Amino acid sequence: MISTDIIIIGAGPGGYEMAAEAAHHGKKVVIVERDQLGGTCLNRGCIPTKALCRNAEVINTVREAAQFGVTTGEVSVDYSVAFARKEEVVKQLRDGVAMLMGGDGITVVNGEAKFVDAKTIEVAGEQYTAPAIVIATGSIPRGLPIEGAELAMTSDDILAMQELPKSLCIVGGGVIGMEFAGVFSSFGVEVTVVEFMKEILPPFDKDIAKRLKTVMSKRGVNILTQAAVNGIHKTNDGLEITFDHKGKAKSIVADKVLMSVGRQAVLPEGLETTGVETSRRGIEVDNNMMTNVEGIYAIGDVNGRCMLAHAASAQGSVALAHILGEKNNVKLDIVPSAVFTTPELAMVGLTEQQCEDQGIEVVTAKSFFRSNGKAVAMGETDGLVKLIVSSEDLTIVGCHICGPHAADLIQEAVTAMNAGMLVTKMASAIHGHPTLSEVVMAAARQF
Repeated sequence: MISTDIIIIGAGPGGYEMAAEAAHHGKKVVIVERDQLGGTCLNRGCIPTKALCRNAEVINTVREAAQFGVTTGEVSVDYSVAFARKEEVVKQLRDGVAMLMGGDGITVVNGEAKFVDAKTIEVAGEQYTAPAIVIATGSIPRGLPIEGAELAMTSDDILAMQELPKSLCIVGGGVIGMEFAGVFSSFGVEVTVVEFMKEILPPFDKDIAKRLKTVMSKRGVNILTQAAVNGIHKTNDGLEITFDHKGKAKSIVADKVLMSVGRQAVLPEGLETTGVETSRRGIEVDNNMMTNVEGIYAIGDVNGRCMLAHAASAQGSVALAHILGEKNNVKLDIVPSAVFTTPELAMVGLTEQQCEDQGIEVVTAKSFFRSNGKAVAMGETDGLVKLIVSSEDLTIVGCHICGPHAADLIQEAVTAMNAGMLVTKMASAIHGHPTLSEVVMAAARQF
């Protein structure tokens, strides 16, 4: 049996960043990975999709080049080049993680981890023990319990697809679904999104979601909301997707179907032997990311609290601080999220509807990219910034952005919220001109 200070099961962003941080603090770490370093985010999620999103962005720019005085003919798209570039981006970053995990104090073990007891795991016939075990096993795509569900692709499948279909139906208008809708419509695929809820992107503020829906619809994406899919069937023309749309039975036919309705936690083998409590969403943890069993922690998608890579990394820092007996200042309730469509979407904090539901009195302000000098010069004027501020003390409750570089702009609000800054302080800060950040300032100055 091999003894160490910390065992981490899973080498995704939460796991490998925690391993590096623990080693920096002088701890001996064993990190176990059954697949490839980097986890879902690097290999089958954030990174490959963002590589494709960048390709789509370039394609859209070329198609709209006439506004810049550039004459182009019909845009020819070679998806094999985009696919190869995606693979190279993933490999380059995976190699970087391998170098990080090759540092002093870190031992990488390849294989499936199985719990023997609350302090011991087994991998490929070898047993490892540690006073602290961190579960960072992530999640897998979830499907709908409908007839023909096996005919649909998952996000893993579509990223491995090397040839474009002529038509694609995406079941689910959440973050993953809308990103793929933007990517493949840019590549010339006929895309239909079928979403169960009243609006796409249910977690986002409705003003932001509606703006993206309008833009993407203009670009040719067919978006159907309030539509409940009940079956997928093979036909001579492709795959028929049947659904109830606002009380009426309807169907469409597509070459391929992507099931994009969320993800579910992956629990390590033998977990039940430890007595760790689980729920429908995953492993139950406290605010230190520790389970009900002393010394066993769970971070990232596997605890179901926030299925974002940067949330997993932050949770790893919280868990490590607890293991080391140190305090941490990470505020896990202030987590930004983004959708890499064109235009981008980003949000942090509460929506206006959530504030209303929780009885929080707020005031809101909007500013628009069409009034921003940099956005006009870029030719990217679609979108807005919406700030939600407490009526009581003028602290920022939420920020929602639809527009160019929204994923970067949201960080200004994240930092302000993390510091408890008044919106008037944000407004008084000098912003460079001409920059997109002035759209955020313009919203802040309305209070």
